[in-house]
Amino acid sequence: MKKGFLIDMDGVIYGGDEMIPGADKFIATLQKENIPFLFMTNNSQRTPLDTVNKVARMGIKIKEENVYTSAMATASFLSFMKPNGTAYVLGEGGLTTSLLQKGYTTANSNPDFVVVGEGRNFTLEMVNNAVDMILSGAKLIATNLDPSPKKKGWSNLGIKAVVAMIEEATGKKAFSVGKPSPVMMRAARKYLGLEARETIIIGDTMDTDILGGVQLGYTTILTLSGVSKSDMLDDYAFKPDMIVNSVADIDLKSALELKHGQ
Repeated sequence: MKKGFLIDMDGVIYGGDEMIPGADKFIATLQKENIPFLFMTNNSQRTPLDTVNKVARMGIKIKEENVYTSAMATASFLSFMKPNGTAYVLGEGGLTTSLLQKGYTTANSNPDFVVVGEGRNFTLEMVNNAVDMILSGAKLIATNLDPSPKKKGWSNLGIKAVVAMIEEATGKKAFSVGKPSPVMMRAARKYLGLEARETIIIGDTMDTDILGGVQLGYTTILTLSGVSKSDMLDDYAFKPDMIVNSVADIDLKSALELKHGQ
């Protein structure tokens, strides 16, 4: 049976702008062995090319086809729900580019959807516009609901905070496409050309990567190099199939032989 990997990025491949030691060797091994993989990220700001360039600076060489973002998943979802629709976008390049590639037009009045992604360029006026549009019938979509990091000096609010503000002002709940939503988790797996039983997800967060993988029957590997730590695991009713300190500690043969739930 062929198998492939959906690999989270921040906390698994790198932390900030620093590569996690051994990540380059793990990816090089996948490439050498012709094992399919995707870098799967909730970050909707970057285009796949932006991601290719970011990891290239760390010594990891991949192609755009090795990247799947929540922006891509959101654009695919909206094009299925309403082909060639319109969207008012609170977000940046990766999101607008993905929407345009799927035949969507950005609109400043009477859009079909208000789409919220990561960004540093929001203004209160833009949020007020979004609220009015939703109250006039536009549907609220979030590329993901990642929380704010709650770190002093952090200059970019998590989408969850922005969406919560809009939800309170409109009384409408957002539909989130990104991890752990099965919409993105399934779309990424299909993009890679795998069945659920052939899919292994590597992530550093129990609440997104591992939760989503468990729900869809993927094999799950938790790295302790990011958000979730070993002393947190007893807080969850589910568990990953494998736990490692970092991707450098993954024995590829053992990982490929894992079966979900064993």
